[in-house]
Amino acid sequence: MIVMGIDPGLATVGYGILEKQEGRTRPLTYSCIRTTAGPGGTPERLGKIYTEVSRLMDEYAPGIVVLEKLFFTRNVTSAMAVSEVRGVIMLAAQQRKIPVVEYTPNQVKQAITGSGRADKRQMQEMIRRLLSLPEIPKPDDVADGLSIALCHMHIMRGEP
Repeated sequence: MIVMGIDPGLATVGYGILEKQEGRTRPLTYSCIRTTAGPGGTPERLGKIYTEVSRLMDEYAPGIVVLEKLFFTRNVTSAMAVSEVRGVIMLAAQQRKIPVVEYTPNQVKQAITGSGRADKRQMQEMIRRLLSLPEIPKPDDVADGLSIALCHMHIMRGEP
């Protein structure tokens, strides 16, 4: 089973693609897609995200794409930008007939650390340990993408 976890953002999209074989979970790849403001504005940035996410989906053929449910209470502008990014990611997945599932931040924390109140540092350290990584993935968005993918594997298939 191959799972693609994505932490969407307009400036940085963190992702982690995990594979589970013979009871062992291993990362196939993890990194981020970065965009910067420029003359093309948001449409150009969304186009870059769509192109890169599509390339990853075509290369790794995930069986599922996992996103964190969107929760914003303060900055409506940020929420709108993240919603647009989520839309292009969902479109790329739908075009490839890849199902998309979502989990709340608390569900992700609970699945990874056993506590829905875990802080970012605890989450990152658990990701490092559970995936036997040499160091905590940077930037934070990458660790978040991995944690979302691993959350789905824990919920759907049991521990790695």
